Amino acid sequence: MHAQPRPRPTGPGPHRAVTLLVALVAVGFLVYALVRTLGLERGFPLVPLLAYAPLVLCAAPVALLGAALLRRWWSAAALALAGVLLATAILPRALDGGSTAQEGPNLRLLTLNVHFGHTRPDTVVHLVREHGVELLALQEVTPELAEGLDAAGLGDLLPYTVDHSAPAAAGGTVHSAHPLTDLGDVGHDIGSLAMPRAGLSVPGASRPVEVVSVHPMPPRRPSTMAAWQDGLRGLPATSDDTLRVLAGDFNATLDHAETRRVLDLGYVDAAAHLGQGLTGTWPVGAPLPKAAIDHVLVDDRVSVDELEILDVPGTPHRALVAGLTLPHGTV
Repeated sequence: MHAQPRPRPTGPGPHRAVTLLVALVAVGFLVYALVRTLGLERGFPLVPLLAYAPLVLCAAPVALLGAALLRRWWSAAALALAGVLLATAILPRALDGGSTAQEGPNLRLLTLNVHFGHTRPDTVVHLVREHGVELLALQEVTPELAEGLDAAGLGDLLPYTVDHSAPAAAGGTVHSAHPLTDLGDVGHDIGSLAMPRAGLSVPGASRPVEVVSVHPMPPRRPSTMAAWQDGLRGLPATSDDTLRVLAGDFNATLDHAETRRVLDLGYVDAAAHLGQGLTGTWPVGAPLPKAAIDHVLVDDRVSVDELEILDVPGTPHRALVAGLTLPHGTV
């Protein structure tokens, strides 16, 4: 009796399957890096996914090592290119650019998303007092929290207020030690969340100062993408006759093209300038990776001297406390 020959396999062998799998991973990394580099993210879910570019950068060397150990050299080359593109864009945020050490009046600013008004008023007042805050930008301020802040004594520290509080997450306020002028609301202009814009005159500063408490609609679902984009595009550019500061919950990181477009209007990100740009600010206390979506953007003529990023009870957002120096005198 003669043995019958074994049938030859008709499908891809294990080596081909591994090659295909590694290639798909490499293509995924490279496409992600190119989307980030070229600013091609459009709509949901690409926009939310771009918030985690630093995590993708951390994973790229692991994938590259795996491809190299498996001797899939084309895939390894694609992963190396993806890593270089991401590292070039992201790693400079961890490098301290230092203060410009200019002379002029100082201004201490704090921004915080108080999470549907759930942060206790006395917690906010304590932060203002402890850090010597002169300008406060709050997001998601309800009318009840606004009343609580007054009762807790915020007015004794920061007597001037632009109050655009509203139910749930729709409100925002600006508080100051210097007189404020209500200059409108970027968010209300587009029918979205409040983003009050206030003017103040800081003694000794070369120009008037404006601040926007920033809070565009979060890009959590397809239906909010247009409002998210419109909110960021509605932010004012810097100008020759005014020093502007944009502070708040941008619902965007520096890896989003829309945020970089705002920076191109003449702003500097305080955290990235001082080497803290990779510190996540949300969601604190949740088993999720943290993204740096809360920012202080300052006119590039303003010196960023220091920045503290603080956990605050009652909110998944971290507070940012920035020490700024404004240009002095007439320019």
